[in-house]
Amino acid sequence: MLVVLWPANAAAEEPRVAYWLHCAGCHGLEGHGAPPEVPSLIDEPGRIVQLPGGREYMIAIPGVSQAGLDDVELAKVLNYMMREFSPRTLPAEFKPFSAEEVGRYRVETLIDPLLRREQLLSGAAD
Repeated sequence: MLVVLWPANAAAEEPRVAYWLHCAGCHGLEGHGAPPEVPSLIDEPGRIVQLPGGREYMIAIPGVSQAGLDDVELAKVLNYMMREFSPRTLPAEFKPFSAEEVGRYRVETLIDPLLRREQLLSGAAD
């Protein structure tokens, strides 16, 4: 059994701690996931955000869009995930997610995120 302890002064608002609390249950502490149902976060998000519709996809994934975080916190977690797990594939011109962008796209939760991901990666996204 893995037990994670963080300092008592580590606030849940810190992106790393928020990731642990809201994302690591499925994606794991190191972002490896359980492919194909729970995709790995290693390098893949950096590739996806470069695709047309990729940023919107990253926000509309059910676990993201429905996370119990406000738009500011969620943007911070997404940016943390990009820097932490996709530094090799993140484009140099990557613009961090903003709270406004998160608020705009999280209202459209994907019904089938795996299908949408496949479409994005194959270039078949509409």
